[in-house]
Amino acid sequence: MQKQFALIGAAGYIAPRHLKAIKEVGGNLVAAYDVSDTVGVLDSFFPDCEFFTDEFAFYDFLMDKCPVDYLVVCSPNHLHEEHCYAGLKLNADVICEKPLALSIESLQNLLDAESYTNKHIYTILQLRLHPMLLDVKKEIEASAIEKHEVSVEYFTPRGKWYHASWKGNVKKSGGIATNIGIHLFDLVSWLFGDIKEISIDKNNDTESAGILQLEKANVHWNLSIDSSLSPKRQITIDGKTYEFTEGFADLHTASYREILNGKGFTIHDVKPSVDIVERIRNK
Repeated sequence: MQKQFALIGAAGYIAPRHLKAIKEVGGNLVAAYDVSDTVGVLDSFFPDCEFFTDEFAFYDFLMDKCPVDYLVVCSPNHLHEEHCYAGLKLNADVICEKPLALSIESLQNLLDAESYTNKHIYTILQLRLHPMLLDVKKEIEASAIEKHEVSVEYFTPRGKWYHASWKGNVKKSGGIATNIGIHLFDLVSWLFGDIKEISIDKNNDTESAGILQLEKANVHWNLSIDSSLSPKRQITIDGKTYEFTEGFADLHTASYREILNGKGFTIHDVKPSVDIVERIRNK
């Protein structure tokens, strides 16, 4: 049977990737909610879906008229925990954009809530599905090197709007390391194991840099939203550089296929990266 979806955060930057993924896996979006009504993107994917700017009307519709299999959460970071709870209360599985939560405590709260239902909370860790990075993981696992030397660079220029939006508010976004770097910290913990120590060189409104000591690697990270820099998304391992910008935006559909097959990434999978960015924030 065709899976039925609802989406929170239809006007945001990331929503089109989820809409495309729902379409490509054969799903149907029955309802969408956003405080902003600038959601013309819906016409390109699901023009017949119901749209709400009132949150209670959205939930009432899903409870009384149109139950769904999945609630997709694309809201601002600080609202993810709340909206994941809402999905469980709707008796739906949840697909939540990164970061699933801003703290380990919040993750534990979600895990506890999930345990009282027969539903699951999934998240998008698309770099773990990148074909090139899957090959890199195999190379690392076959390597005789005990401690790898790694650098991660992610430059994604942003204008003044960024600081005026919720993204520029550390309490709402988690800061640069969380909002920009969570995927990269997930990637290195997936490749190189448990966190041992963190030292920070910079951590401000536009950049985050430092050294992360993991079980199998020393990782130098450098993240920036400085508008004067050229975009860059790469990881260098023992002198060999891998550029993974190509294909990065196309992996949401692969993530959805894994979720629909019961193999999606769970709360347990995101704990290492959330632990890292929370420690960076607290330092």
